[in-house]
Amino acid sequence: MSTKIKHDLAVDQAALRKTGKAVRERLAANPRVWQFPSDKAELYAVGDFMTAEECARMVAMIDEVAKPSEVFDIDYSEGYRTSYSGDVDPHDPFVKKINRRINDLMGIEPEWGETIQGQRYMPGQEFKPHHDWFYPNTSYWEFEMGRGGQRAYTAMVFLNDVEEGGTTDFTDLEISVEPKPGVLLLWNNADQDGMPNKHTMHAGRPVVSGSKYVITKWYRTRKWT
Repeated sequence: MSTKIKHDLAVDQAALRKTGKAVRERLAANPRVWQFPSDKAELYAVGDFMTAEECARMVAMIDEVAKPSEVFDIDYSEGYRTSYSGDVDPHDPFVKKINRRINDLMGIEPEWGETIQGQRYMPGQEFKPHHDWFYPNTSYWEFEMGRGGQRAYTAMVFLNDVEEGGTTDFTDLEISVEPKPGVLLLWNNADQDGMPNKHTMHAGRPVVSGSKYVITKWYRTRKWT
């Protein structure tokens, strides 16, 4: 491992530890937030985070921008992530409202948050088990470290009922979450020591029938550009 990567890891470890502690305490004080029982990872849920009308509006916005999903250095044709996705307009007043709501709940610096991404899964489409944090010694490591550092937290909102399939499964935690419109999932991508948490491995299971829409927002350890 290069000296540069070791330096990046040390810098991000301190930031991940600090962010994790701040968000942990903030969420614990919020009676709307429910924490999944696990000693391996910090995973939370908030019901009715978005209304039915807001969910429907966001679904329509996703349909306007959706294209084959990308996974850094893995080609779409390999079948690792077969959904369609796209960033919704960050300047749209409605998107700004949802963005602020997530920021306020988390208490993380707004500038650390990536643009909200929408995802659409049709029958047979999935996102195989993966982590949201970045792996060292990859082709994208230096670029991502230069534009905001490691991913500290993930926020994801389900937007619709799925007829069959489409659960979000945390494979190491043996937790399977059925998509319910308006429900927000949150998880810390690091452990309490500030190290990327391997137990946050998760998958978007194949939709069997119907469709599945979600939005996802990732937070970095510093300003995202």
